Amino acid sequence: MIPAPTGGATADLVVLDARQLAADPELEAAFAASARRILAELVEGGAALGWVEPPSGDEVAQLLGRVASEAAASDAALRAAYLGRRLVGLGYWRRYARPTHRPHADLEKLAVDVSVQGRGVGRALAAALIADAEEAGVEVLTLDARGDNTGALGLYRSLGFGEYGRLPGFVAVGELRYDKVFQMLDLRRRR
Repeated sequence: MIPAPTGGATADLVVLDARQLAADPELEAAFAASARRILAELVEGGAALGWVEPPSGDEVAQLLGRVASEAAASDAALRAAYLGRRLVGLGYWRRYARPTHRPHADLEKLAVDVSVQGRGVGRALAAALIADAEEAGVEVLTLDARGDNTGALGLYRSLGFGEYGRLPGFVAVGELRYDKVFQMLDLRRRR
């Protein structure tokens, strides 16, 4: 269990890994539905999470099942942030599948309930996922974000990520176009 970070973060926050989550049958049983609630609310509000319409419960359950299975094989890490027994955030990274890219992983999702945004939940999740990547021997952790997601891009920069590319106007949401921003954290420099 990772305690909440200091400096304005939510005091009762705990960040569980996939193993800790699976060890609590009540939390594990409600995890996919709770995650879907967070993701759907964010997507409905226009968040840049890869969906235009909120994902279905089945889609989220299947995705999280795959990530949990990969985490058991050290090919991913899954983290869940709780205030008491309420899920308030989740995130995961997955190793690249190509053999030549196996030393590297992609931080694919970081989602925080709108009711606790700005209170350190995203930072706690991201820091735990970075620590998991270091422990798993990941050399480079990458991510991409929509160019207008300034809060997330700022968070990642503050954690040591740097931009390594940008595709102008690449993300299409209806008639709107946004840049796709690529960032990376070279964990080899931290060892």
